[in-house]
Amino acid sequence: MFGTVAKCKTKPGKRDEVIKTLMSDDRPVKGMQAAYIYETGADEVFMVGVFADEATYRANASDPEQDKEYRKLRDLLVEDPEWHDGNIVPWPGNKK
Repeated sequence: MFGTVAKCKTKPGKRDEVIKTLMSDDRPVKGMQAAYIYETGADEVFMVGVFADEATYRANASDPEQDKEYRKLRDLLVEDPEWHDGNIVPWPGNKK
């Protein structure tokens, strides 16, 4: 698996609109395994995206439709998100 964690600093008072914008994107995304939003109570939101592999993650990042969604989000942020991409390794104690 491969994915990203992104810290998004929202414009003051725009956190709820950021969450609404993220939640309104219901396009099927090839290879996406899971997505999460973390709310901290501050003017920030953390996003987590989990993909089957790096190739599907990069394909999504290059998709013009994804870029449109990103631009909607970016208009609500103080600065570009702080992205942390990488391989996802299962925690040994995590048993399904």
